[in-house]
Amino acid sequence: MGTPASRRERILDAAETRFAGDGFAATGTTAIADGAAVPKGLVFYYFPRKVDILRALLAERLPSHPLCEPTEVARRGDPGASLVALAHALGLAQHESVVLRTIIWRESGTHPEVREHLKALRENVLELTERVLDAAIEHTIDPVMRRQASQTFVAVVMDEANTQRFAGAGPDVAGAARVISSALTSDPARA
Repeated sequence: MGTPASRRERILDAAETRFAGDGFAATGTTAIADGAAVPKGLVFYYFPRKVDILRALLAERLPSHPLCEPTEVARRGDPGASLVALAHALGLAQHESVVLRTIIWRESGTHPEVREHLKALRENVLELTERVLDAAIEHTIDPVMRRQASQTFVAVVMDEANTQRFAGAGPDVAGAARVISSALTSDPARA
């Protein structure tokens, strides 16, 4: 039957697959137990309520922080390349877990736990983006402009992650980074 840690992981794996395929509400704990090849009672041993499984998936497979350090991605003098490096470091569009690609987007409208996790993730990415821009741009940035630029970039990155669940065409992250970079590095005297 495996170690306690491997049983718990199998339960999370099975829940992730079922939640992504059938939705949280339509997935019963029996289906999760069957998918994990464990007795149903063991599901409740590790997760007293079904929502506890969802919370564990979010916390363990899609942490909202720490995401990365600005110094890991900032390219001094090149905010566009810095933003592209940040998007790659975050890896939200390439996330191997179906938690982000399916569960978090579908369930955020009906489950406060998911909605709060998504809000925390977005806020942490927003703050990180501002810090990356501060490290990349060689002059002082107007705080309002920096916030607006960061919000724009985060919207593009989150949209890219969301569109991946449909395997559809997503936004041009590098193009958005170039537009943002151009806006932030243009000579304010000419504007």
